[in-house]
Amino acid sequence: MRKISLFAVLAIVLATAFSCGKANKANLKTDVDSISYAIGQVNGTQLKMFLEQQGIDSTNIADFLKGFKDGANASGDKKKKAYSMGLMQGLQMIEGLNNNIFGGEDSEEKLAVNKLLAGLAAGVKNDTTVFKPEIIQGKLEEMVNSVHEKAMSKKYKENKEAGAKFLTEKAKDSNVKKLPSGVMYKVITEGKGAVPNDSTANKVKIHYEGKLIDGTKFDSSYDRKEPAEMLVNQVVPGFHEALINMPVGSKWEVYIPADQAYGEREAGEIKPFSTLIFTIELLDILKNDAPRAAMPINVSPTTK
Repeated sequence: MRKISLFAVLAIVLATAFSCGKANKANLKTDVDSISYAIGQVNGTQLKMFLEQQGIDSTNIADFLKGFKDGANASGDKKKKAYSMGLMQGLQMIEGLNNNIFGGEDSEEKLAVNKLLAGLAAGVKNDTTVFKPEIIQGKLEEMVNSVHEKAMSKKYKENKEAGAKFLTEKAKDSNVKKLPSGVMYKVITEGKGAVPNDSTANKVKIHYEGKLIDGTKFDSSYDRKEPAEMLVNQVVPGFHEALINMPVGSKWEVYIPADQAYGEREAGEIKPFSTLIFTIELLDILKNDAPRAAMPINVSPTTK
């Protein structure tokens, strides 16, 4: 699940949210409108407290909003301090929000500024006409996740299509076998040893190499000239499924669909919705002396 820090995402260059004592009218037509408004409202309820913590009293909220909108330089008195704080929030957070939710500045979609303003104003005024704070705070992360996945799916449509085509072609190969999740593999060397599992011997010693379907190599224990040791639940789901089906001594070429790899996430050279190819050589099953990991982690691409 993707997480957002509530007041930290008080971002977006503000327009006249409180001009003439009126906030922007909410007219929520899309899911982006809804999360924009909700983010504004949730943060707006915390705005007064935040300003007080910064030594700015409630009479300077309008100045904070003015600074957040205009982005002018400020120093000195409370009005200028409020203005400066608004500028910093706007400059620092807009990129973070749109990168986190929509995958970067080049995305066709961005948060709806006017809807966020309307929500921010509603939060400050305790206006619960559209959303109840105690309800929306629990649902906001789920809403953001949904919008994020749709945005990534649209932005990386070509990756999804290329991966599907690649896997369809692989499925035609009589030497390629398929596991229940959709992961496919081709046996290079047939091992005759034990098969690792999660409940007994769940630590393995392997050599592996990871590539994208265009041939780009993103990680390799072979290049490091040293096998890797890891728990079988320490990798992405497709890699894990391959491991718990491989006898020791096996060497497989494994084809992992995006939904069994990094999905809509980006990891180094691995772009969202990328199908992955791994060569995996299972060398040994090791005694696991460490406590079982509470949460699985991913095989990390080599940082360049």
